[in-house]
Amino acid sequence: MARLNDKKVAILATHGFEQSELEHPLNALREAGATVHVISPESGEIKGWKGSDWGTPVAVDETLDDAQADHFDALVLPGGQINPDLLRANPTAVEFVKAFWAAGKPIGAICHGPWLLVEADVVKGRKITSYHSIKTDVVNAGGEWEDSECVCDNGLVTSRNPDDLPAFSAKMIEEIAEGRHDLSAA
Repeated sequence: MARLNDKKVAILATHGFEQSELEHPLNALREAGATVHVISPESGEIKGWKGSDWGTPVAVDETLDDAQADHFDALVLPGGQINPDLLRANPTAVEFVKAFWAAGKPIGAICHGPWLLVEADVVKGRKITSYHSIKTDVVNAGGEWEDSECVCDNGLVTSRNPDDLPAFSAKMIEEIAEGRHDLSAA
């Protein structure tokens, strides 16, 4: 497995993130040696969603207002329905995603997380997957949707649901280890 000892990764989330979709990548990236910061519009803690109820709070390392994309090597966008829906309506969150894209840094999104990619206008012409219920949103934004465990298109890593987390996290680690990508190349 690739080592990420000199890499710093942002996980952008807010209340209602799918518990496993934040925690699994967070733990996998840290085990690979990366420094991982949870970034949120809120300070203190954010609460996840697990099954049919609220999950466990996660500490926020840095507020979105203070975070700068150029301080990180990659971005992870966990899903759940509530979390990405709130973030895609937040202009600062959308600009944060766009900054990673413009810099050619790896971005990973799972489940409903690609809603942020749609809002940031980065899916057009890209191979992508997501939770099946937002397939139409991805296709309408110009994405080439496919029903696969993990899809990687030149540094843009996407997966469908919590069952795909091992493949998603492994591919994110690989892409982060490779570094910058020319994300403008279709």
